[in-house]
Amino acid sequence: MKVIICGAGQVGWQIARHLAGERNDVTVVDNNPDLVNRATDTLDVQGITGFASYPDVLERAGAEDADMIIAATHSDEVNMVTCQVAHSIFTVPRKIARLRAQSYLAAVRSDLYRRDHLPIDVVISPEREVAEAALRRLRAPEAFDVEEFIEGTAQFLGLRLDAECPVLDTPLRQLSELFSTLRAVVVGVRRRGGRLFAPDPGDQLKAGDEIYVLTHSADLSRTQEIFGKKVKKQERVIIIGGGNVGLAVAQALEAAPERIRAKMIERNRTCAERAAEALERTIVLSGDGLDIELLREASIDRADAVLTVTDDDKTNMLAAVRAKAMGCNKTIALINDPTLVPLLGPLGIDAYVNPRQTTVSSILRHVRHGRVRNVYSVGDAEAEVIEAQVMSTSPLTGSVIRDLDFPEGALIGAIRKSDGKYVRPEGKTRIEEGDVVVIFALTADVPEVERLLQVQVDFF
Repeated sequence: MKVIICGAGQVGWQIARHLAGERNDVTVVDNNPDLVNRATDTLDVQGITGFASYPDVLERAGAEDADMIIAATHSDEVNMVTCQVAHSIFTVPRKIARLRAQSYLAAVRSDLYRRDHLPIDVVISPEREVAEAALRRLRAPEAFDVEEFIEGTAQFLGLRLDAECPVLDTPLRQLSELFSTLRAVVVGVRRRGGRLFAPDPGDQLKAGDEIYVLTHSADLSRTQEIFGKKVKKQERVIIIGGGNVGLAVAQALEAAPERIRAKMIERNRTCAERAAEALERTIVLSGDGLDIELLREASIDRADAVLTVTDDDKTNMLAAVRAKAMGCNKTIALINDPTLVPLLGPLGIDAYVNPRQTTVSSILRHVRHGRVRNVYSVGDAEAEVIEAQVMSTSPLTGSVIRDLDFPEGALIGAIRKSDGKYVRPEGKTRIEEGDVVVIFALTADVPEVERLLQVQVDFF
């Protein structure tokens, strides 16, 4: 597959890293030569320096025979024009654009868009992705990472184990025997800030481990309790930051089926007034989210959770620390810079949302068509969770799990049979054509997993 990625920032670089690692023909385009050089020096990709929307630049990038173009620059306008040029001049079959402005997002949902006047096949909205990720964090408040699979039936959780966890030093094989009715599988473990690995049945969990679990949605609360997490319903939420992300989160909270009382704190008065006009039930306070008196006025000590979603990572971290110090039970911070994530634990910040990670996962979900239904990027692109339907040509079809020659860094975490029944994977489980499987795979093992799935990519 030949792919052109426009924009070599963190999102573009991560997408290029994923696709190049799977032996695709990838070309990165950016008007910043330093970013292009970083991509070509660290990845097996080609690089073109120039403005992505210029026809001659796209021609040099090979747009004439490209299968897909991903427009992920920092400019909505450049992304839209790039897709238009790719469509009108080069007839690129598939075009993906990242758009931030709400006005543009409203336009692409209108009749004009449906009449193909704006040739973008897939629109990715970082704000919408972040809002959905924040809601998932609130629904599983003890998890530092959450994603849904199999149409919400399966939940992927990241849990940090403390010394009070009741199942420490217990082999995972024995856990399956002790909780035979629990539809949950530990698919990944990170030991005290070290590397991420897929555990063996004989491995034991230790205090300080960060584990990744795939569980049935109905077993979500029980799974958290087994790993030592007390589940409390989130009823009062405070959002610090009323920009595009904060507003999207507040609107999502108002539209959620759960009854959540929300308050918002926004420093910029104009943004605060805009948010107050757009929201119906959310109370908007104008002021600094680090101001102790304003936090007291917002009843921070009674809040079940605080979401800090300003446009500055360090402000988000400081606001979360202050909220925790003033009695808030749960803090979730928006973090763009992945190098800051290791600081969250020592600072007592419970969870984070990474817009780049959610955007990368969303783009990958649309890049991999055919029988791949969902993809989620874990950590700093260290692993992927892949949901796919098993094809008749797949080596998995008709095989018992214990007999599969699966990569060492991959585990099947959930299966929905063709009759709709959800089953916890065991060694004796037989995989059949039409089953939907959710597989955790370290990045290096993703190509082999896709080979086993016999993924067919269809762009038309």
